[in-house]
Amino acid sequence: MAHFVSRATRGVRYLIPLALLYAAPAWAQDTVLPTLTIGGQVPEEEAGLQLTQPAATGSRLGLTPLETPASVEVITGETIRARGYATVNEAVGQATGVSSIATPGNGGTALSTRGFTGHNSMMQLYDGTQMYVGAGTVTFPFDTWTADRIEVLRGPASVLYGAGAIGGVVNVVPKKPGATFENEALVEFGRNLERHLATGSGGPINSKLSYRADASGRKSDGWVDRDETESLAFALALRAQASENFAISLSHDYGYQRPSRYFGTPLINGSLDESIRKKNYNVENSLIEYRDNWTQLKFEWNASDSVTLNNTLYRLTTNRHWRNLETYSYNSGTGLIDRSDALEILHDQTQYGNRFDATIENSVFGLKNTSVVGLDVNRANFRYSHDFDNGAASASVDPFNPQVGLYQSDDPFRPRHQTQTRQYSLFAEDRLSVTDRWTLVGGLRFDHIVLNRDQLDNPANSFEKTFADPTWRIGTVYSLTPATSLYGQYVTAVDPVGGILNLSAANRGFTLATGRQVEVGVKQSLMNGRGEWTLAGYHIVKTDITSRVPGNPTLTQQIGEQSSRGVEFAAGFDLARDWRLEGNATWLDARFDEFTEASGASRAGNTPPNVPELLGNLWLAWAFAPEWKARAGLRYVGERYSDNANLKRLPDYTVVDLGLEWRPHKDVSIAFRLHNLFDEVYAQTAYGDDQWMLGLPRTAVVSTHVKF
Repeated sequence: MAHFVSRATRGVRYLIPLALLYAAPAWAQDTVLPTLTIGGQVPEEEAGLQLTQPAATGSRLGLTPLETPASVEVITGETIRARGYATVNEAVGQATGVSSIATPGNGGTALSTRGFTGHNSMMQLYDGTQMYVGAGTVTFPFDTWTADRIEVLRGPASVLYGAGAIGGVVNVVPKKPGATFENEALVEFGRNLERHLATGSGGPINSKLSYRADASGRKSDGWVDRDETESLAFALALRAQASENFAISLSHDYGYQRPSRYFGTPLINGSLDESIRKKNYNVENSLIEYRDNWTQLKFEWNASDSVTLNNTLYRLTTNRHWRNLETYSYNSGTGLIDRSDALEILHDQTQYGNRFDATIENSVFGLKNTSVVGLDVNRANFRYSHDFDNGAASASVDPFNPQVGLYQSDDPFRPRHQTQTRQYSLFAEDRLSVTDRWTLVGGLRFDHIVLNRDQLDNPANSFEKTFADPTWRIGTVYSLTPATSLYGQYVTAVDPVGGILNLSAANRGFTLATGRQVEVGVKQSLMNGRGEWTLAGYHIVKTDITSRVPGNPTLTQQIGEQSSRGVEFAAGFDLARDWRLEGNATWLDARFDEFTEASGASRAGNTPPNVPELLGNLWLAWAFAPEWKARAGLRYVGERYSDNANLKRLPDYTVVDLGLEWRPHKDVSIAFRLHNLFDEVYAQTAYGDDQWMLGLPRTAVVSTHVKF
């Protein structure tokens, strides 16, 4: 059945784009709308693209996506919970042009967009603050229950957030204290003994003080053998309105995870054998554990009608521990699965800093102007321990009846290196209203980073490295009507080579890789707020990537280049009083322009690994009765490669989800969701060339959500 459905649904790669484009001409009208409000009987969780609501991720100027010369998408908390997205990675993986490449090695959070992959090119933020990447890993935030919304900025964002954002930025905005009381609770049960209990409360304590508290706990037996998981997320925030113009906010978040210890399924003779879909070849005493603590103190002062000052002081501590046997390959000679890479790793990371900015509204030559200037100072300490300098091999196992054994390594576990990273950044942004319809938006940032690496197991490889890089952007927005905008921008960016916190001695001579993007697009809200759409086209070039020198492949230099160009379309509209359709589609051409591997082979013209060149999503909501609502979702991810040579293909896949919700009371909802309706067997990403991370099988979940 799964094979039949997979073949039958491959045509969706064309159905999604054609369906969306067919509907577009009907919306191309000059409808004037002051605000975006969703009409009809479709509840507020189908909130669309949020084009007229301010999104801080795209700009510090308080602009809406309609006013921003970039691709900005907002996923509301209501939408997240209505569709059942449990993790931030799962929710963002449904955004326009974004796909998940999550593995245990990157913290289960890595993404791919616009031809660029991983945490060094797709930055993660929490409430607007960058999460420093430790050895390719970010583990916080992860649970969607504490999120008010998730904002996604596609395309280079180094001007706003510094090095490591050439592909884009994901900003998780937590729930905040409010002026009205709100209490809620959620209970969920699912297949594989999935249990989820969550609660939240917020509101005023007195006329000056308000609070918000949220907690979410999850447990599951997992869908592969011996893979119990659990997590806990807790968030507490207090806000004091000291005066009419001055407010102080203090918040603390805690996250604990014991996530899946499944590192993928090995191919047998180059193909996936579905009979081993649920086999787990990791050792019996494998371990993955993350602990994150995030504390933040904010000051907001409206100094005058035209000047606003903000200051954010923050501290993050992260502890991560892995002990696993990670790599599996089929041996055709013995008929066994050979296992290798017995790795125990420990991250001890601390990040703290202060960000100050001032927003000034004034006039320039009689024209309305808004400026932001600021300073960001931070420090990160990172200590890395492991036991795999010499590697370790473990016993081979039967593919169908593996006797996995216990973890063992010949190399002693001990601290190997530690780094101290100090950074200061100066940034400025400006919006000039040339006319009532035409605005110019520009930005400038300078980052100064000093890294000290102490190589504890080989002091001769200790070093200090300084980076000093400016980035800038210029964009323009022209409003054909108050609800229709044309925009264009040119923006530059920088990406670290291999990550800053764990920069190795071999890479210490390299500078940051540089990038540039040209983007144009159109955005429109119409039909009294019941319809909206965006269309964007872009071209990104990233230079100074590391490449072997042609004719001398033993020598590595920053002489490589890769690029991408693509078109992204997103839309949402009410088909009728009780129906709403939303969707997005992406066409992408990504390639290496100049890149040579250690073998001496040129990969120019090849597609980078983990980059799908076709992506699409569709969601349909039908309020078929006063207290009932049905939902259907479809996600298509095109073919990808797992290697630079483009010899190893990951097949395209289509996943269909269904949902049914009953609201016996306006504050009570009972929902049934079925993820992966047709039980599609698919590779979400690869862990090595012949080891696939398979996606979630068909899973049913029942939940009750109560507000009081």
